[in-house]
Amino acid sequence: MEIKEAIQRAKQNDQKAFNFLLDQYWDYVYGFQLKRIENENDAEDITIQTFSKAFDKIAMFDEKYAFKTWLVTISRNIHIDLLRKEKRQPSNTISNDSEDSYYEILDESPSAEDKLITEQNLAKLLRDIKKLKPHYQEIINLRYFQELSYKEISEELNEPINNIKVKLLRAKKLLAEIIKNK
Repeated sequence: MEIKEAIQRAKQNDQKAFNFLLDQYWDYVYGFQLKRIENENDAEDITIQTFSKAFDKIAMFDEKYAFKTWLVTISRNIHIDLLRKEKRQPSNTISNDSEDSYYEILDESPSAEDKLITEQNLAKLLRDIKKLKPHYQEIINLRYFQELSYKEISEELNEPINNIKVKLLRAKKLLAEIIKNK
């Protein structure tokens, strides 16, 4: 399959085309992010978000541009957005302007209300996850609840890592649709 053909088929929601594009460009986008942020986990997360966003918006891709360039632009923008969010986070310290200046550490531990809300949201999320097909439930459980790496999930399920990544992207997309349609 050629890139242009894969893009056309992906625009028609062909899963094999998505897999092909993921296989073709994963290393390039991941390498691009790894050079920028020098953290494997963050680079991997941003790369997954890049492909997820690209696959969601593939119909908007203009074929007069290179697909690789489009992916890198999405990836760079996701990274920039993450950096902006980090800058907007409130400071972890409070400064007092007295002569004996000292810092108080903000108490960021969740309140009883926060814990209750989290438990309720988790219960809703688990009910929504149970609406997915069993293989999607399993991959979400392994990644987010057991916190296994892609490699560990790949070994556990005896599948290639790229299949795991695509399945996880698909599972997250289906879960988002379930949540959105409530």
